[in-house]
Amino acid sequence: MKSLIKISFLSLLMAAFFTSCDKVGSLPTYAGGTASVLTASTTTIAPVMADSNKTVLTLTWTSPAYAADSTTSKYIVEVDSSGRSFSKEVTRTVTGALTASFTAKELNNILLNYGLAYNTAYNMDFRITSSYANNNDQLKSNTVVVKYTTYVVPPKVTPPTTKALYLVGAATSGGWGNPVPTPAQQFTKIDSVTYQGTFYLNGGQQYLMLPLNGDWTHKYSVADNTLAGLSAGGAFGYDLSQNFPGPAATGMYKILADFQHGTFTVTKVALYALMYVPGDYQGWTPATAPTLGSPKSDGNYDGYINMPAGGTYQFKLNTTPDWSNSWADGGGGTLSSTGPNMQVAGAGYYHIVANTTAKTWSATATTWSLIGSFAASGWSNDVDMTFNGTAWTGTITTATGDQFKFRANHDWGTNLGDAGASSASGSGSLSYGGDNIGDGTKNIAVPAGTHKITLFLNNSG
Repeated sequence: MKSLIKISFLSLLMAAFFTSCDKVGSLPTYAGGTASVLTASTTTIAPVMADSNKTVLTLTWTSPAYAADSTTSKYIVEVDSSGRSFSKEVTRTVTGALTASFTAKELNNILLNYGLAYNTAYNMDFRITSSYANNNDQLKSNTVVVKYTTYVVPPKVTPPTTKALYLVGAATSGGWGNPVPTPAQQFTKIDSVTYQGTFYLNGGQQYLMLPLNGDWTHKYSVADNTLAGLSAGGAFGYDLSQNFPGPAATGMYKILADFQHGTFTVTKVALYALMYVPGDYQGWTPATAPTLGSPKSDGNYDGYINMPAGGTYQFKLNTTPDWSNSWADGGGGTLSSTGPNMQVAGAGYYHIVANTTAKTWSATATTWSLIGSFAASGWSNDVDMTFNGTAWTGTITTATGDQFKFRANHDWGTNLGDAGASSASGSGSLSYGGDNIGDGTKNIAVPAGTHKITLFLNNSG
C-alpha cells in the first residue's frame, strides 16, 4: 500500500507541472509613440505686479500617439533658465491633457528662486517628457524658449524706511551703546531689499539691527535665538522678541540681511586668536577678562586694557579662558610660564603687546589725541581726548577738505589712520600708520563743521 500511495502522489505532481507549462496565448504589446511637438502661446512676457495671478503663458503639445488609452498618458512639463540643459529644472506633471498654463507669479517665482535679479529679462527653456503612466517609453519634445522679465514682489520683511541699517549689541565694538559708531557699525545698502556689512564681532555675544541710529523704538531681531545654527544665519523679522546670537569665535564677519526673503547670513572673513588678560583689576577671572588679539594667529598679540585706580595692577596673559595656558613675567620684558605676575606702575589705559614665539611683552600707558589740518597751526598741535570708561572722545571743528589722525602720547610713534582697502571692513576701521581720515581719494571726506569724534580701541588686535 505504501508503494501505491507514492506513485499516485508523483503522478499528481507531474500532472500539475505539465498543466502549468501550457501556453495560453501571447502577452499584449504596444507600439512606441512619437515625441510631442511643443508650442507656446507667446515668446515674450513682461508682467507687472498687478498681473501676478493672471495666466500669461499656455503651452500645448501634440499627442505622442501611444497605442494605449491616451487619457492615461503622462506628461512632465520641464522648466529651467536657458543654458543649463534643464540641470536645475522645475517640473509639473500632467495626465491625459495636452496643455498646461502658468501665471505670472509662478514664472516669476521660478526665476527669483534661482537667485536672479528683479526687473531683468531672462530666457526660460520649456519642454515636455511624455510616457505611459508607468513611465515606460519616455519621449522628449522640442525645447521652446520664452523671454520673461521679472518683477519686484513685496519683501517678506519690510526694509528700513530710513534706507539705512545699523548693528548694535555686546558682539560689537560699541556694545549696547546707542547711537552706534559709524561707519564702523553701519551696513552698506546693496539694493532696496539687501544690506551687507563686514564687522568685528566679539565671540559668544548677541546683537540687533536697527533701522534708525540712536533709536530703540524698532529693531530687526529673531523669534528664537536658541535654534541650532542660527548664529550662521536663518530667518529674522521686525520687532521680534530675541537678539541675534553672534558667532562663537571672535573675528571679522560679513553679515548679509535679505529683506526680500526674510533671511540673514553670517560668513567668517577672518578669525582672531585671543589672549586673555586676567588680573586684580577684574577679579582674576580669565573667562571674563579683556583680551589681546592676533588677527593673523601668528603669535603676535596686541590690545588696549584699562586699569582703573585701586589694586596692585597685576595681571597675567592666558591663551585660553582659564588657567591651563598662562604666561607670567620672565623679567626684562620676557614671558615665562613660571614667573611672577606681570605688573604696571599704576592706573591707566595700557597698550599691551605680547609675542608668544619670541616670548616678549610690553605695556605702555597711553592717552589719546586728535591731530590734523583742522587746527590753526595745522599738524603741529594735538587736541586731547577724554576716556569715558569705554572709548576716547574729543571735539574738533573742521573746514572742507580737512583731515586728521589719532595718536598716542602726543607722539607719531603710535598713530592710527583709516585702514582703507587694507581692512576687511574698509572705512571706519583703523590701522597703525594708516591713511589720513578725511582723504576723499582714499576714504570718506570729513564735512565742514564741529564734530564729536569717538575712538574705540576695545577690538582685540
